[in-house]
Amino acid sequence: MKKIIVSSLVMVFFVLTAVAQRYAVIDTKYILDKMPEYKEAQKKLDQFSEQWQREIEARQSELDVMYRNYEAEQVMLSEELRKKREDELFNKEKEMRDMQKKRFGFEGDLFKKRQELIKPIQDKVYNAVQKLAVARQYDFILDKSEGITVIFADPKLDKSDDVLREIGVK
Repeated sequence: MKKIIVSSLVMVFFVLTAVAQRYAVIDTKYILDKMPEYKEAQKKLDQFSEQWQREIEARQSELDVMYRNYEAEQVMLSEELRKKREDELFNKEKEMRDMQKKRFGFEGDLFKKRQELIKPIQDKVYNAVQKLAVARQYDFILDKSEGITVIFADPKLDKSDDVLREIGVK
């Protein structure tokens, strides 16, 4: 009998705490796509990325030409010259890989540019979400964009437009 009463009380406690929690759902991708400054920052980031990709492709073309020339002349080269050309090819390939890593690797130039251009905008959205959560006393705000899956969200819970109004975007 005691077990039934204790388990009933525990269930009532969990039900009451679940009901007491207030939550909302937002879509940060939707919010960011509506912000002109985000679009502009993304455009600049894409331009840097394309420029750096062209640099890498140019080096790759250079390397390909060097390799074809080496393949064609390899038979006629002395052992010493062959070794020297192989070393040149190896060094050029290493330079290209280093440039790729420098531009697109973890904490590379693209990562730094993204931090510089997009992070302030994301912080602005985060601050608006935090302000909204405090003002409306939400316990949880879930993000339904990219990554976190929300199987069902009642549209009246989506507060993305409220966040946009808080930021000042129409």
